[in-house]
Amino acid sequence: MAPNDCHKLVNANFSAVNARHEYARYSRQLILPEIGTDGQSALLNSSVSIVGCGATGSTVLNLLARAGVGELTVIDRDFVELTNLQRQVLFNEGDLDLPKALVASEKVRRANSDIIVHDIIKDLNPNNAEDILGHPDLIVDGSDNMETRFLVNDVCIKHEIPWVYCGAVGTHGMVMPIIPRATPCLRCFIPNIPPQGVLQTCDLAGVLNTIPTIVASIATTEAIRILLAKHATDTKLIIYDVWEQTLQKMSVIKNPSCRCCAQSQFEFLDAKKGDKITTLCGRDAVQITPARDGTIKLAELAGILDRIGQVKHNEYTLLFKDPHTDFEMTLFRDGRAIIKGTRDPEAAKSIYARYVAR
Repeated sequence: MAPNDCHKLVNANFSAVNARHEYARYSRQLILPEIGTDGQSALLNSSVSIVGCGATGSTVLNLLARAGVGELTVIDRDFVELTNLQRQVLFNEGDLDLPKALVASEKVRRANSDIIVHDIIKDLNPNNAEDILGHPDLIVDGSDNMETRFLVNDVCIKHEIPWVYCGAVGTHGMVMPIIPRATPCLRCFIPNIPPQGVLQTCDLAGVLNTIPTIVASIATTEAIRILLAKHATDTKLIIYDVWEQTLQKMSVIKNPSCRCCAQSQFEFLDAKKGDKITTLCGRDAVQITPARDGTIKLAELAGILDRIGQVKHNEYTLLFKDPHTDFEMTLFRDGRAIIKGTRDPEAAKSIYARYVAR
C-alpha cells in the first residue's frame, strides 16, 4: 500500500472513531433507519421551544433532550407543588416551591451536557409571546389552557413555525401536529375557546398519571418526525384512552374561512396589551402579570411582610399568607403574582396593590 493511501486510511479510521465517540450517546437511534447519522445530525442542529412544563411538557423536554435536539427552550410560569408529583415525573419533593422551568432545565442539562437548554420563568401572554417564542424550528404544547394554545397558534401561523398540540385529562389525551400553510391550524379544529365549564381540567376531572407520559411520547415522536421532514402529509388528530386502551385517528379538514390561517386574523396575539389578569381554571386563584417586567427584591420584601404574616421565600419566589384573610400570594421576581383563595379579579388586584410596591 502506498504511503499516501495508508495516510488516507488512518485519517478515515480516525474520523470514524471520533464520529462513533461523539454519537455514542445516540447509538440506539443511529441504527434506526428512520433516523440514522443524517437524522441525528439534523436533530443536533435543531431548536425546539416547549410551552408549559407540567406533566406533558416536562416529559417532552426530557425526551427531546435525551434524543439529542441541540437547543431547547422551556417556558413556564409556575412552581412545583405537592399535587404535581403524582404525574410530573421530572420533579421530586426536593423541588417544591421552585420554578418548574428552572428545575426541569437543570435536570435535563445533567442528562445531556451536549445540548443547550434555556429556561424562561414567565407567563406567556400577548405582551411577550413573540419575543419569548422567537423563531425556533418547532414548538411543542405543554400548556394547561386553551387561551395559551390559541396564542401559540397565532404566533406559529404568523411566523410559519410548525408546532404540536397536545393535552391530557382524565384517562385520555390528544395530539395534533400543525404545519402552517400545509395543514389545518388549531382554529380549523376548534374555532373558538369553549365556554367555561365545558372543557374538563385536571383540577376538576383528575388525571391518571400514565396518560400524560403516553401523550408526551406521541407528541415527541411527532416533533422528531417534523424536524426530520418525515411527518405525514395528511393531518390526523390522535386520541388515546389509556384506561380503555383505545387509539383513534381523526382527520381534520383545513377550513378555507379560518380566521387565523386563512384570514390572518391573530386576535389572541393582537389582544389589548397591558396588565394581564387571569382566573386560573379549577385552582380558586387569579394570576396578575404586569405589562412590564420589573425586578422584585424578594428578600427585602420578605423582611417587610414577615412582620405582617407568614412568609417563605427563595431566590425565585415568595409565598405570603395573610393571617387575617384566606388569601395566599405567590410572587415571582418579575412582579407576576398568583393570588389563591379568590376567583374575583378585583379582589386579587386589591391584594396585589396592598402588598406589592412597584
